[in-house]
Amino acid sequence: MSVRVIAVAVLATAGILGAAPAVADTPQPLKGHTGPGFEIGLVDASGADVKAIDTAGTYTFTIEDLSELHNFHLIGPGVDRMTPVEWTGTETWTLDLANGTYRYVCDPHSTLMKGSFTVGPLTTPPTTKPPAAVQKLAAKVGPGATIAFAARAKAGKAQITVRDLSARQNFHLSGPGVNKKTALAFKGTVKWTLTLKKGTYTFRSDSSPKLRGTTKVS
Repeated sequence: MSVRVIAVAVLATAGILGAAPAVADTPQPLKGHTGPGFEIGLVDASGADVKAIDTAGTYTFTIEDLSELHNFHLIGPGVDRMTPVEWTGTETWTLDLANGTYRYVCDPHSTLMKGSFTVGPLTTPPTTKPPAAVQKLAAKVGPGATIAFAARAKAGKAQITVRDLSARQNFHLSGPGVNKKTALAFKGTVKWTLTLKKGTYTFRSDSSPKLRGTTKVS
């Protein structure tokens, strides 16, 4: 029994029992260039332009700087590496890329020579509806025995500018969720911000029963 235990231990130590040897992760290769003209770029091992990298991790960048007028500057989450401007040659960078957006530029010509790529899954920002526009309406009472307001309006927020031009009349608006009026002795202009609901609204002067009208809100 003791001989068998020793033999198994020896075989395991020698790797004969099939234990998988540890394999180091190999950084993924990428190739960047700047110059000799006004061009800059980044490609993968197949020569395709790099626009998106699916997985964050370790990547090897081989940067060829082909002009003393340009440089290659990579900026992004956890990374800020560049080649010198007044220099030509090749540099190799081993970088850990995180999820996010990376940009590369030539610093002296950043508006002309630039590019970018994303790392990790693309996230779509939630869609938010823009705030509804506030409809603007005008109302008037006076001078004399006159009153006016919109015959139709839309449901929702409304800003109503009321011009009260008579000290004997007032403007009174009532309907679903609304009961607003100016004072009988008031003359001037007021603004009301109201929420109109579907239905029929009545506008009138409280001192003249015949001075009235209706507004349909849909």
